[in-house]
This record gives sequence, structure tokens and C-alpha cells, in this order.
Amino acid sequence: MQFRGHKLNLRISGRVADWRNRLMRARYFRGHGVHSPFVYDLVRHVFMRAELLPGDRSLYEALLAVGIAERRAVQLQNLAIHCGYGSFGLNCAMGELCIVTHALALTEVAALVRDAAEAGRTVAVMTPYIDSEWRSLCRRLIAAHRSTTIDNRGYLLIFNNYLPKQHFRI
Repeated sequence: MQFRGHKLNLRISGRVADWRNRLMRARYFRGHGVHSPFVYDLVRHVFMRAELLPGDRSLYEALLAVGIAERRAVQLQNLAIHCGYGSFGLNCAMGELCIVTHALALTEVAALVRDAAEAGRTVAVMTPYIDSEWRSLCRRLIAAHRSTTIDNRGYLLIFNNYLPKQHFRI
């Protein structure tokens, strides 16, 4: 059956998947249900903030230059300021915060995340739901990781610090 050029069954299954995704994330809305003080603090002071924190804006400008949405750029810049990261790297394992965009091949992403884990750096994988290959890669990264990961729809944060193995879908 066709409805406005789309198959009806594809539209329904897509909406069911969207509602399932929203329901799974509802328990962490505004930090409620998060039993990690570190992650709760991130939700309240980084993810829920629409304006930039006072401080360096170099990461924000670099993210806008490579085409990252302004909201996500603000959040990542605030994350860098909040966590005290002094340096960053785009598509490389340099700096305390490594940002991975889709300019990198999937095999290179896995190697970068492995190198960052050995060095104790935080990784942000941008747009983890862009297609099935990236979604599958992000699931494998989460399963293999030894510390805390946060899925914020727009990016996947992989922390390589003292935190226990936990995964949050916000």
C-alpha cells in the first residue's frame, strides 16, 4: 500500500523504532535515574546548557568549520571546559579529547578508539546513528570498552578514566 510516495509499512516500522528509542532514553531525562555523580553532572551542566561556558572557544570554532551542528559544537565545547580538557584532536588520537567525524573510515575509527584508550583520552564519535554500519561499529565499541560510555544521539562519548563500565543512553 502506498501513502504519499512511501510504503506504509516502512513508515510504521520507522515510527515504532523511534518511539522505542525515545522510551529507552526517557529514564535518563534531565539526569533522573543516573546513579553516577559524574554523568549526572554532565547531563545537568553540559548537555542541558544552550550557551557556551566562559573559556576557550577553539574547539567550538573547529567543530563549526568541519560542519558539526551548532548545538553539538556548544555541548562538546562545554564538555571540554567542564572536564578541564586543554587540547583536542579532530580525526586523530592527539589531545585529551578526540573528535571522530565521518571523514574517517570505519577501520580507522576502531584503531583510533583503541589508541585513545591506551593513552587515557576521551573520544567523541559524531552521529553514531547515521547508517547501519556506524550503528554496528558503535555497538561494538560500547561492548568492548572498559569504562563509561554515554550515547547522546548526536555523538557517543567514550571515557577512558577511573569510572566503572557503564553505558548511558541520554
